[in-house]
Amino acid sequence: MSPTPSPSARPISEALLNRNRFRFLGLTPGEIIKYFFNGNAVVAIVVLALITIFLFREGAGFFGQNMQNLRIYRLAGLEYVDFIRRQVDEHTAMNRALNESRLAQFNRLTAAGRTVEEVNTALAPFDAFATAFGDSVEDVRGVLSDLTEVATAIKQKDQVNRDRLEQKAMLLGAGKSDEADKITVTPVDFAKETVTLKGTFPACQAANQQFAGKLQAALATAPAMPEAKLQKQIDTVQAQAQALIASLPEIERQMQEWKHDAPIPLSRSFTSFLFGRQWLTASFWQDWYGIIPLFVGSLLVSIIALTIAVPLGVSAAIYVSEIASVREKNFIKPCIEFISAIPSVVLGFFGIAMLGTALRALSQVSWLSWFPGFPMSERLNSLTAGCLLALMAVPTIFSLAEDALNNVPKHFKEASYALGANRFQTIVRILVPASLSGIISAILLGFGRVIGETMVVLLCAGNRIAIPNFTEGLGAFFQPVHTMTGIIAQEMGEVVTGSIHYRALFMVGIVLFLLSLGINYVAQLIVRRYRISIG
Repeated sequence: MSPTPSPSARPISEALLNRNRFRFLGLTPGEIIKYFFNGNAVVAIVVLALITIFLFREGAGFFGQNMQNLRIYRLAGLEYVDFIRRQVDEHTAMNRALNESRLAQFNRLTAAGRTVEEVNTALAPFDAFATAFGDSVEDVRGVLSDLTEVATAIKQKDQVNRDRLEQKAMLLGAGKSDEADKITVTPVDFAKETVTLKGTFPACQAANQQFAGKLQAALATAPAMPEAKLQKQIDTVQAQAQALIASLPEIERQMQEWKHDAPIPLSRSFTSFLFGRQWLTASFWQDWYGIIPLFVGSLLVSIIALTIAVPLGVSAAIYVSEIASVREKNFIKPCIEFISAIPSVVLGFFGIAMLGTALRALSQVSWLSWFPGFPMSERLNSLTAGCLLALMAVPTIFSLAEDALNNVPKHFKEASYALGANRFQTIVRILVPASLSGIISAILLGFGRVIGETMVVLLCAGNRIAIPNFTEGLGAFFQPVHTMTGIIAQEMGEVVTGSIHYRALFMVGIVLFLLSLGINYVAQLIVRRYRISIG
């Protein structure tokens, strides 16, 4: 017979039994809680790895497709034609500047109370100059039209062949070899086809000579402008026109030396994306995928946003942390933090309906016409998007900067007061320097917040894929731009899966992902250094 357990041993046995009863998969409740919270880091790493693999898997094929794109561009003679096209495009840009100058003069004179007939009469010399300037390129434009037809025909032949090869491969894959054999593919003889293009060089040279003569004659009739600002615009156009005329011999030399079968270095596929200044899609001529205009647009909008958000966020954090009363803190903090709860699409609608219109109306005030970029031609531009992004970044910068200030040891402040410093001196010379690393990390995280925003910039930045004209100084901040996030949101739903356009958007996503990751990594490094120094 087994011995009867003592009364003192019974509670211990029941406790062990109850403990074993709550074990799950061999783990105690304490271990389950421990592994659950420790698993957050593992989940984050797994998610980050999956995102990285997905981005690079979808974008990896871009450079191969882009290389093929560049080869066809050269083989079909599109590159040869673009020598002439660049001349026409530069002239068109200068002609556009003259039209803008004419509009500025018209607005100035009508604002002074003159009638439309009187204004047109006063601008007649300028109109004669602008007309002669615009007509000077007609000979070159005619040659360009003829060359374009030849080059596009060559490219179309190659495209038909590639479509037939793809169709043939699909039929063979489906086991329909009889139907596949009926598809004939005739390779394009690019050497023979491009001879026609190069045979037009004498005509191109003659057109350039006529163009240079007419352009010089037009520049000689340029009238004097009534204002220094307008005269500067005309002087800029004249300098650009003279530079274009001086470049014509070099362009002709490049056309003579051009070869359709010249090898294209592999690096060109990478550099054309990383340093390309054009993003053109669905073009009858040639698609280009250069990230520079998108990167510059994102950077410009972010600079505007941080210029506004950093002073507001940091100063608000200093006030709440060191100056405000308890009642003020309880009112200010929830109000600032509530901004982050406003949906970005709502802010975008606000920017379209009110902010953009208000800023444009402000720029048209007569006594502000001296300011660079005023009056604004577009209500949706970098400034409108930057102001809204600043509003979104303020809560992030405010919260992190306030935490940095609150984490400064109290004896720093007490020692400052003990030495006779007032509150302003203590804030400026003690608290801010001691929390500077934390404030910098707050700014960096705010930068990461605004550069990754999509909806606001898509609605309010103007969506013009072009590098702003920085020769206008501050006026560049009032020009429409497009951003990396905006282009992905706008075009991803329309592209064919697996196409070069599709993979180019993923490459933009990779650049944005690496940029945001780098910003957050640097911010975390600064935070860790800040904590170590405080400790």
